[in-house]
Amino acid sequence: MEMKSNLKTLALVGVLSSASTLGAYKLLNFDKKDVVFSEAPSAFSRLVSNTPNVPGNPGEFTFAAEKATPAVVHIKTKMTRQVSRQMGDPFEDFFGFGDPFGGSRRRQQPEAQEASGSGVIISSDGYIVTNNHVVQGADEVSVILNDKRELKAKVISTDPSTDIAVIQVKAANLPFLTFGDSDGLRVGEWVLAVGNPFNLESTVTAGIVSAKGRQNIIDRGDGNEVSPLESFIQTDAAVNPGNSGGALVNLKGELVGINTAIYSRTGQFAGYSFAVPVSIVKKVSADLIKYGNVQRGYLGVSISDVTAKIAEEKDLKTNDGVYVGGFTDNSTAKNAGLKINDVIVKIDGIETRSASKLMELVGRKRPGENVVVTVNREGQLKDFNVVLKNKEGNTSILKGDSAAESVKIDLLGAKLGNLSASEKEKYKVAGGVKIIEITPDGRLDAQGITKGFVITKIDDKPIKDSKEVAELLDGRRGRIKIEGIDLDGTRYIMVL
Repeated sequence: MEMKSNLKTLALVGVLSSASTLGAYKLLNFDKKDVVFSEAPSAFSRLVSNTPNVPGNPGEFTFAAEKATPAVVHIKTKMTRQVSRQMGDPFEDFFGFGDPFGGSRRRQQPEAQEASGSGVIISSDGYIVTNNHVVQGADEVSVILNDKRELKAKVISTDPSTDIAVIQVKAANLPFLTFGDSDGLRVGEWVLAVGNPFNLESTVTAGIVSAKGRQNIIDRGDGNEVSPLESFIQTDAAVNPGNSGGALVNLKGELVGINTAIYSRTGQFAGYSFAVPVSIVKKVSADLIKYGNVQRGYLGVSISDVTAKIAEEKDLKTNDGVYVGGFTDNSTAKNAGLKINDVIVKIDGIETRSASKLMELVGRKRPGENVVVTVNREGQLKDFNVVLKNKEGNTSILKGDSAAESVKIDLLGAKLGNLSASEKEKYKVAGGVKIIEITPDGRLDAQGITKGFVITKIDDKPIKDSKEVAELLDGRRGRIKIEGIDLDGTRYIMVL
């Protein structure tokens, strides 16, 4: 039976709990930096050639553990979920749209949730890599270092397609892990899973690499228009709740992956754990820091693994590689000379024996960069130079949708900020603004609206960003029709 059919239940190994109150959160003033690892100062993690040689046997686990544990942190998050409480008229609109004349019908009451996970320090000045699902939707993020210091953290940016996020704490001279070589990992090689769960000291477990290039592991179910980039390292190192975002290291103590998911029917470890390879982590984290989003290059091809059935049906001259079944509009690969029924066998000289490996190799590149694509065409090997394009079909760098400076709208009694790319994906909207501060006794407060509510329309006009709201309501008086989405996904219409 294939591995995919066996993996009935997978758990993202974070921890979630409820709390009755939520503390106040103050935004931290972090300095934005223009950072990319290939251009970064020496403090950043990078491939190193002077790592001491250590024997590859279980007796040397202590070397790797002692090197890795100081750089693995505990991450705590708090988020507010709105719970509807019926107020006033018992004949309230069944759909929760509220009184069209502005009466307060449904009071939104905040209910706090807490979650936790692990993270890995990748630079001495406080950049930390973790999983997107550890920090997604959080109002507060704090980090507990190995030396027990607790620091507030800022989410720099996230990438749901790889389940990677970067956060930062204000600190200097922190211990950090260097990036190893996940390409060079061999099946059967010993690795350590290092986490910092439940606000305890770091935990270390050992196992071997069971497989590489695993895909279709996580059923995200989020409607994300960006296809997941999955090429997981599978190990049998025990990874339990609270270890999401922790480090997978080799016996040199180098980071080779970020632990992300486990196979389990109970929520506890059952023999399979999966890590995002550092080859992906390095590129994604650099992009998130420098650009605010991931710059993904595309070939513009429809691909699948070559199977014996496909090879026979299409009369391919090989059973090994990635089958080209079609092209997108204005495909850069097609323009370079690739054809349907070609079998891609290498990218930049590296073998592509699976679609996941091909996607991983291309995923390391940015729009505008060249790759050499080697195909098997009717038994002959041919090389093509392909310039990668972005999802919009050009070679430009796409800017992230950062939450720009907030705008205070006195008429609404709220401070508004723009939605991030991940928030737009979460709520399935093209634009909108989120409430980041509520003025007591203001119009929105009177309706029971709280921080985190997303406004999508004002007077039936779709809202793009906070600047547009400020312009639209400048000088306005009288009632205003608001449409929006609560943190739990409930949609509301109200007249203020």
